[in-house]
Amino acid sequence: MSDDVLLTRHAERGAAASAEAAKGLPAPPSLHTLIVTCMDARIDPVALFGIEPGEAHVLRNAGGIVTDDVVRSVTISQRELGTRTVYVVQHKGCGMGTFTDPEFVAKLQEECGATPDWAPGAFSDAFESVRQGVARLVDSPFTLPEMRVKGFVLDLETFALEPA
Repeated sequence: MSDDVLLTRHAERGAAASAEAAKGLPAPPSLHTLIVTCMDARIDPVALFGIEPGEAHVLRNAGGIVTDDVVRSVTISQRELGTRTVYVVQHKGCGMGTFTDPEFVAKLQEECGATPDWAPGAFSDAFESVRQGVARLVDSPFTLPEMRVKGFVLDLETFALEPA
C-alpha cells in the first residue's frame, strides 16, 4: 500500500473519525494505563484490550522490547500524565526470534557500512524477554515505585494472554 492510499483514507474518513473520537478528551489516559507491545501488524491493541480513545497510551516497537526510549516514554507518561499501570505484551512466533543481535549487526555492517548505536533486541524466549522488560521498568530509577507492571505473551492464534 502506498502512502497515497493512506493519505486518501485519512482524508476520506480517518481525520473526521479521529477528531470525533478525541473530541473533549484530556491528554492523560483515563485508565491510567500504558501498553507496550510489538509492532506486528496482526496485533490491534485497541481491539485486544477493548480500549477506547483517551483510555490508554500504547507504545509499539519491533518485539515490544523495553528499550531506553520505552523507559523514557513510560517515565513521561507516569510523571506528567498520571499512568500507574504498565502492560508489557510480546507474542509467540515473533520475528525478533528469527535472528540474533550479532547476526543482524553484521548484516547492517555489510549492507550499510556502519554499526548501529542501538541493540536490535532479538530474543529466543518471549516469556523471558517480557520478564526482562518488566524488571527493567521496575528497576529504573525514573519510573514510579508504586506503578503496577504486568507482563504477558500473546498467542496469535487464539489471542489469549499468558502471564510471563
